[in-house]
Amino acid sequence: MTLALLYHDVVDGDDDASGFRGGGASRYKLGRDEFRSHLDAVGAAAQVAPSILPQSYTSRPNSHKHPLILTFDDGGLSAATVIADELERRGWHGHFFITVDYIGTPGFVDRGQIRDLARRGHRIGSHSCSHPTRMANCSRIQLLDEWRRSRAVLSEILGEPVTSASVPGGYYARRVAEAASEEGYTHLFNSEPTTRVSSVQNCHVLGRYTIYRGMAPEQAAAIAAGSSVSLFKQSAAWKGKKILKTLGGPAYLVIRKRLLDRKYQSRNEHI
Repeated sequence: MTLALLYHDVVDGDDDASGFRGGGASRYKLGRDEFRSHLDAVGAAAQVAPSILPQSYTSRPNSHKHPLILTFDDGGLSAATVIADELERRGWHGHFFITVDYIGTPGFVDRGQIRDLARRGHRIGSHSCSHPTRMANCSRIQLLDEWRRSRAVLSEILGEPVTSASVPGGYYARRVAEAASEEGYTHLFNSEPTTRVSSVQNCHVLGRYTIYRGMAPEQAAAIAAGSSVSLFKQSAAWKGKKILKTLGGPAYLVIRKRLLDRKYQSRNEHI
């Protein structure tokens, strides 16, 4: 069993300075002081210090302590300029999942920064090539291509095989993991809030608890500490959102984008 937290970018003022643009991405971006408060609270409350998932890890069902994993999606520039420093100040390391088609573009890490993160002890993984909006709806050929090309690029950059990945956009299905397994990945993180570790072919699938902008540090700390109430609340909310995604289809994403763009555009205009 594992307990993984899902973060994205850390920004100061300009939401578009790191990672993807728009309100949908802004919802997951924390301010630097907010992020520091989260890490302090998590460190004080967690049963174990955050650590890197061992390459051979499957699960520890007989342990009362879940390994605590901090993950960071997208590959935004703040991974190298803010996040890694804050983790290392506390003696921690994280998993950074890189969207390969955006490497070296404005707001995203470049090849040298990816190598440097790995050299400093952080784990690098794939977040696909193009960050499909609804990855679970991609064809089998598309899935294999997303996983194959992203793994090849990152492995070439690092000089060693990349075996971990995370699913973009929260759209997961078994076929996504099957494709990842066929392309050589052994660990795949999705966005389902669960501590269970399941297996799909040769790939271990792990869930994560998502951290949002404005979430109180105490709330993140309660999740990291394994509070049953906090874990249940996020699980229940996730299941409700999953129903809306299924019923709404593409329309769900259109409506969500309009609402979040309006919310965070208004916020940014007042900074």
